[in-house]
Amino acid sequence: MLKILLSLFLLIFLTISLSAQQKKNPAFKIIPLGVKGGLDEGNLSSYLIAEGGSNAYIALDAGTLHEGISKAIAGKVLSGTPDQVLKRNIKGYCISHGHLDHVSGLILNSPNDTSKFIYALPSVIKVLKERYFTWQNWANFTNEGDKPALGEYKYVYLEEKKDTILNNTSLSVKAFSLSHGTNYESTAFLIHAKGGYMLYLGDTGADPNEKSDKLEILWKAIAPLIKSNTLKAIFLEVSFPDEVADKALFGHLNPRLFTKEMASLNTFSDGKLKNTPIFITHMKPCLDCEERIKTQLSRENQLGLKLVYPVQGSMIFLD
Repeated sequence: MLKILLSLFLLIFLTISLSAQQKKNPAFKIIPLGVKGGLDEGNLSSYLIAEGGSNAYIALDAGTLHEGISKAIAGKVLSGTPDQVLKRNIKGYCISHGHLDHVSGLILNSPNDTSKFIYALPSVIKVLKERYFTWQNWANFTNEGDKPALGEYKYVYLEEKKDTILNNTSLSVKAFSLSHGTNYESTAFLIHAKGGYMLYLGDTGADPNEKSDKLEILWKAIAPLIKSNTLKAIFLEVSFPDEVADKALFGHLNPRLFTKEMASLNTFSDGKLKNTPIFITHMKPCLDCEERIKTQLSRENQLGLKLVYPVQGSMIFLD
């Protein structure tokens, strides 16, 4: 009898230990440094991501860095000073496109940063090289372009749909082209670690509005991951409420278009999309926009999707 009780105790102990270990080391850790889509220069699109057991982060876009890091430190999500976190914990930048609300933190903090990699599609690097890191607009802290090129940042040209190792982390990335208005390319980043996948989309319009099939291509690519429950989350923009006319969206989504795109993704995923949390990003801070967007998304959520609203400076664990 004693042997049986000891065996049961050991089994319970191992179960609790395994559960605690899994909780301690989720698939991913994400810290939103900025979640808005404009106007508030201290809260613009940027999300730090690391594998669950690591403090080596990649920034997915870099609209806001210093202010977001400061808030994360104040909330005891990160430790040290903003300068220390910037230099020590952020190992590189995946930039979805060249609009200021996605790159201003990168540019402004570059004089105080350390040697790192910038990962982007060729069209995005072209914007950074020709519009920002020039000696007329800002010092060129990169390894290409205007002379002298100071070489602090090294460009890594991503090839669409090809896995690329993110240096000094345990992550890799696969880039997918997005359409963000007339003849302007944005990017979706599919991040992989041994625990699974996470998808972050830069700004994007809906396929019908963009006269494109780029979202459909992306949805078909990630559908198997949803069906296998290895896609841990999707970060997707909804910039404006439904009252904004399609012609005034300028390559963005509203709740109605978001709902249509999610219906397509759900179909490709055999109805299993409700198992994957969807984080709503890039809401524009116009009058009552955030409140209206949330109300409209809730009303139109006939699929019962898990909609989540990230908070600047908080910690998100993805199991």
